Amino acid sequence: MTPETRYIESNGLTFCVEERGDPEGPPLLLIMGLGAQMTLWPEAMLERYARAGFRVIRYDNRDIGLSSEIEAPVDGHPVMAMARFRMGLKPDAPYTLHDHVRDAVGLMDALGIQSAHVKGVSMGGMIGQLMAATHPRRVRSLSLVMTSNNSPRMPMPKPEVIWWLQGGGVKGHDEEAAVARGLGLWKRIQSPAYPRDLVETERHIRADYHRSYRPKGILRQMRAILATGDLSGYSRRIHAPTLILHGTADPLIRPQAARRLHRLIPGARLAWIRGMGHDLPDELVNRIVDQTIALARRADEPG
Repeated sequence: MTPETRYIESNGLTFCVEERGDPEGPPLLLIMGLGAQMTLWPEAMLERYARAGFRVIRYDNRDIGLSSEIEAPVDGHPVMAMARFRMGLKPDAPYTLHDHVRDAVGLMDALGIQSAHVKGVSMGGMIGQLMAATHPRRVRSLSLVMTSNNSPRMPMPKPEVIWWLQGGGVKGHDEEAAVARGLGLWKRIQSPAYPRDLVETERHIRADYHRSYRPKGILRQMRAILATGDLSGYSRRIHAPTLILHGTADPLIRPQAARRLHRLIPGARLAWIRGMGHDLPDELVNRIVDQTIALARRADEPG
């Protein structure tokens, strides 16, 4: 099955969804992270999953890419919202990660999928945790990549990463300003052992800018994470076979978060990737795919 992109209604919104692979194969639902369009999934990764026989589904989360934009203000300063989160309080938000879960489950319903192997990256891993905890029959296996249980007690990102998450002092919303912010952030979160080709990275950032540019959507997604709060109670309820993949050099979601998740999720397996930051380097695609496929096949074994 060649990649097919279409628009699907779920939870009162419209989502841009792409499918590829065997339409009769085991479904693999891919959930991307904060501010990331579905185009951030490496093409080589998608093709590996398709060749392995999966029905591969990726989509743009609400408020990003070509899916519905939420027309709602984000009240309060981002720094104050983060301060409330760190104190264990929940700032106001137009929606939470629970709404993202309803989006994903609704997409599965629209696609006629009763259960799927779920793989989430960063914020997508938080959505995956909530989905496995609240809709256990819908999740066959759970792959969590560079994510956390969103506890306010976890270590903060490195200071320069926080600075660039806030824009790095680059003002404006024209293409050049957006590209400068994007490159500045990627230089600080990329895997130190697998540095990116900056020419190719810039090309990708420009392509995504022309596909969709939603700075307010990113703010609303960030507020959704803060307003959802600590996922520890949900993480403990996960019984799907779970794999946690985390880089030893992640400057955004620090390695302590993976250790905490490993303690929380019953029977979860933790696999470290040395030298990996907060990205999906081409050099690591096969390693990541192999581990996810092995998890899915174990989960699908009879008995």
